Amino acid sequence: MSAPLTITQDVIQAYADGRLDDTSRAAVEAHLDSNPDAAADMAVWLRQREAIKTLYDPVAGEPVPTRLDPHRLAARSGRKPGWPRYAAAAVVLVGLGLGAGWFARDLLQPEETPSQLLIASALNAHALYVKESRHAVEVAANDGQHLTTWLSNRLDHQLDPPDLSSQGFALVGGRLLPPDVYRNTGPAAQLMYENATKDRLTVYVTAALPGGEKAYQFETTNGLDAFYWANDAITCTVVGDLPQPQMNTVAKLVYQQLTWSPDPVRTW
Repeated sequence: MSAPLTITQDVIQAYADGRLDDTSRAAVEAHLDSNPDAAADMAVWLRQREAIKTLYDPVAGEPVPTRLDPHRLAARSGRKPGWPRYAAAAVVLVGLGLGAGWFARDLLQPEETPSQLLIASALNAHALYVKESRHAVEVAANDGQHLTTWLSNRLDHQLDPPDLSSQGFALVGGRLLPPDVYRNTGPAAQLMYENATKDRLTVYVTAALPGGEKAYQFETTNGLDAFYWANDAITCTVVGDLPQPQMNTVAKLVYQQLTWSPDPVRTW
């Protein structure tokens, strides 16, 4: 019988990189299930890895233009003594061109507003985690006091999960998400809810944006509805793919309970 796997930093990193066999992965998952802090760190690493992949995979996958292919250059030069130098220079030029194109995109594209960035983050997090079964949340609803205290402390704002039972939804639990790399809103909290037919919706909350202006916005992306609002205390995005009248009702319930207000200033 083999000895139990020792969970070291290297093993944790190998798990995050997807380099472990099934037995080792199961051992690490058991460790994460019993160590909320380690699970929170793992969630951050996985989120960062996905962000890096999203940012750079499109560029890394672009083919080198035929005219700059080192082998083609070598063939055209008759493999004279200096050909490696020119080929290397071509590779550098390709890299510079790709880099310039990447950074120039910000000059050519209109700058997204903070609300658009927050909505995009909420949609991405929803799409990623609602598909999970075992790891849909970091802290389950049956540990509600710990969930509320933990997320409230990290957001520096009291966050009591809204009660959506009138719409047939029960709290599954929640997780902490890292700050978006493009702005300083601090970490985000994601609360997940599920009904009897396994439909899920999420509530994505951050600290208020600088200035704390009120805002209300609605977007539909890839079949997902996002109801966003912000005030001087928090920002909140409710995401789901329910029939729109029910999504509207759920969003208002969340608004009422997180702001202690009877109704939004405007209707989505």
